[in-house]
Amino acid sequence: MARLASRLLRLASGPGPGRAGLCSLGCCASYRLRDRLHPLWQSPITIPGGSRQSPINIQWRDSVYDPHLKPLEIRYDPASCLHMWNNGYCFLVEFEDSTDKSFITGGPLENNYRLKQFHFHWGAINDWGSEHTVDCKVFPAELHLVHWNSCKYSSFEEAVMEDNGLAVIGVFLKIGAFHSGLQELVEVLPSIKHKDMLVEFDEFDPSCLLPSCPDYWTYAGSLTTPPLTESVTWIIKKKPVEVDEDQLEMFRMLLFTSLGEEEKKMVDNFRPLQPLMDRMVRSSFPSQHRLNIEAWSEEHSQRASQQRSLKGTVHL
Repeated sequence: MARLASRLLRLASGPGPGRAGLCSLGCCASYRLRDRLHPLWQSPITIPGGSRQSPINIQWRDSVYDPHLKPLEIRYDPASCLHMWNNGYCFLVEFEDSTDKSFITGGPLENNYRLKQFHFHWGAINDWGSEHTVDCKVFPAELHLVHWNSCKYSSFEEAVMEDNGLAVIGVFLKIGAFHSGLQELVEVLPSIKHKDMLVEFDEFDPSCLLPSCPDYWTYAGSLTTPPLTESVTWIIKKKPVEVDEDQLEMFRMLLFTSLGEEEKKMVDNFRPLQPLMDRMVRSSFPSQHRLNIEAWSEEHSQRASQQRSLKGTVHL
């Protein structure tokens, strides 16, 4: 397992074909879809002692409004886009990250985080495909924009393994209107149909893939493929973006397999949901019937105190 994790991490960080994606597989329906999942998820993979695994089901009523959360600042330079490739698990669009050309800051983040790559996860049909869910609602696909903390760490590879190393923006996709920005990606997909195919892809601004609504949820989580390190601050946008059904269907024309191998369609590339454990999911927006962060903290402390008292009673 250690050798596999090391290899996946190395491949995920350097340019060129053969790298594995860093993000996850999951939805409420995923447990009854186990037989259809990518081989990476045919058997459970866990991290010993892990308590901050991703993805999760976000429960709207249980999320905690934090009025101290700042607006997320996003500054992407279209010229920093490098290439697009099929890594045998999903397709990635990668960016030059030696300087702060494309980065995010603000929101729940204390530092600048440089954009490394973005990718998608999707299902075989439109009934499932997203990694995260909201009140067990599943979306047909989910976009992940992966960033690393360039203030605390010297490289993406180092940041992957450390606390507060990564920040990933998650955006749900739903079927609706034609998306002109996404179409720029869709038109390139036939060129990377097979695993390890790569094409140059420049002058693309991923901001066009984000919803205009600034609201988001945030929580402390993990990578969702090996090495599953709990280094990720997740920022999940509340509002999905609409894409045309035919555009999403083009995702499903990609293959998990290399040229010359038996063809296997690239679908259902998502990790099953993970337990929330004792984590808080904060929201940047207020809502009726929502705890604020002070109330949550008080309730949390009371519950912990009651649990300690119960343990003491048992020992007596």
